[in-house]
Parts: sequence; structure tokens; C-alpha cells
Amino acid sequence: QLQCRLGMRKLGPVYVHNPHLDALKEDILYHFSLGTETHSLQDMFGDVKFVCVGGSPWRMKAFTEYIAAELGMEDPKSEYPNICAGTDRYAMYKVGPVLSVSHGMGIPSIAIMLHELIKLLYHAKCTDVTIIRIGTSGGVGLEPGTVVVTKQSVDPTFQPRFEQVILGKTVVRNTDLDQSLAEDLLQCSKELNQFKTVVGNTMCTLDFYEGQARLDGAFCSYTEEDKQDYLNKAQEAGVCNIEMESSVFAAMCKLSGLRAAVVCVTLLDRLKGDQLRSSHEVLHSYQQRPQILVGYYIKKQLNAKAKDS
Repeated sequence: QLQCRLGMRKLGPVYVHNPHLDALKEDILYHFSLGTETHSLQDMFGDVKFVCVGGSPWRMKAFTEYIAAELGMEDPKSEYPNICAGTDRYAMYKVGPVLSVSHGMGIPSIAIMLHELIKLLYHAKCTDVTIIRIGTSGGVGLEPGTVVVTKQSVDPTFQPRFEQVILGKTVVRNTDLDQSLAEDLLQCSKELNQFKTVVGNTMCTLDFYEGQARLDGAFCSYTEEDKQDYLNKAQEAGVCNIEMESSVFAAMCKLSGLRAAVVCVTLLDRLKGDQLRSSHEVLHSYQQRPQILVGYYIKKQLNAKAKDS
């Protein structure tokens, strides 16, 4: 309905759903410290084919260094400068056709980033873009260290939807992700044969504690039995893991025509506890797994395109 009412603008596969942008002399991407008048976005980003987003600026810089080495594009003298250095809200790095962007924690933070990222890709006239969220999560009935490729993002009532209040009215958006991309990533994991990877539903919540049925927050009005009952119901609904960004990510990427996936490693099994008790070294090794999988996928795709050309 929103599409029909506002109309669509398209260039390649990246859509924006906002005719008001036509009236802007300059589109300022405030939280990136970029703009259409101050920066040549097409020159800077026009060759982008893969966008990887994750919560932590440090993790996204580490991914940039990793993917640069994987693609043979590393520069020993390069510090991989933060393109968004003019702001402390997000960090952005680029190596060849791969853009790496941090999104902070939770739905509001990633939604703000995605609005500006989608407009950036549009203004840069990017085509055939694949976007993947890489991150961490709590598992539901899975061994810690398992990588989950999201089939559908579901809300805390296990429904595949994202709800947002716009002008006082609730708008419901679809949270389907690209199933062929999910299958491609699963196949890549089989080829790597380094860690267990599954495809399943991801529950997206509004907070880390009560919203995820934890017993260790500042407030808790339910019992251990209540928690276990809820998480068992989640598991029965196909939920494999829990995080805080996938629903709006899926909804916005679908609206924009971006081929999207969510790849998160589980740091613990929430059926067995709430707090992270693994060592720093073990947790760090777990956090590298989504990077390894997505890096392998990107390298495979670029090699295939090189052979075709």
C-alpha cells in the first residue's frame, strides 16, 4: 500500500520509495557524514556489489581486513580509513566491490543506518547488490558456535512480520529473506566444512533482557519455568536463534529490492542459560565464523563472475 501511494523510483535493482527526494537540492546522509553535493557517491561507491553490515565498528573493520586478504586486495600500508570518520554514529569501510558498515545495536539503530545506506546505493547507481548482516545471537537448542542462516525473521509472537507505527498507524511489513541466497550460503558452509551451519527462523526482539526471556536483567516478572516454556514454544515454531535487528533488516531490504541474508553465530544455548561463560578466545573464534562463511561466498561469487567474463 505504501508503495502504491508514494510510487517507486528505480535504478537497477535498488529502489527508494520516496518521491519527496526529487525536491531535495542535496540529500544529506547525516549519520554517515556524506551528501550528494559534498561527495561524488557514484565515484566512491558505484562499483559496490556486496554490502556486509554488523553491529560493532571493530568487527566490521576486522571483516574488511579479512575480506581484503581473501580477495588478494590487501595493502600492507593501508589502514582502511573509516569513510564515515566525520561522525561517531557508524563506521564504513570499502575494499574493491565490498562495502562494510556497522549498524549499532537494535532495530532503531540499524533502521536509521539502512535508510541512509539504501539512499547511498541508489545515488551511487549501484546494481545487482547483495547485502548480508553478520553478527552474533543466542541459540535455541543449538550448540554454541553454530552458524544460523535466517530463513524468516519472526517477531516475539513467532509471526514473520515487522510492525512500525507511522503517522499514528501500525504498518506491517513482510520479513522474508532471499531463500536462494540462504541455500547458497548453506552450500558454501558444506564446502568449507569448518563448523555447523543451519537454516532456520530468527526471532527479533526489542531488547536483550526481558524481551529475550532472560532471568538476569534489572527487572524480571516471570519464573524459570515461564522462560523455559516460552523458549520451547519458540523452538517448536522453528526459531533457531534470537537477536535484535533481523526483522527491520529483512523488511527494508525486501522493499528496496536488495538480495539479503542474515548470518549469525550462536554464542550460547538459551535453553541452558542466559550469561556468556565461554572464554574470550572461544567467543572470538565463534564471532569469526560468519565472516569466514560470508567471505568464502563473496570470493566464490567474484571468481564465478571472472570466469564468465
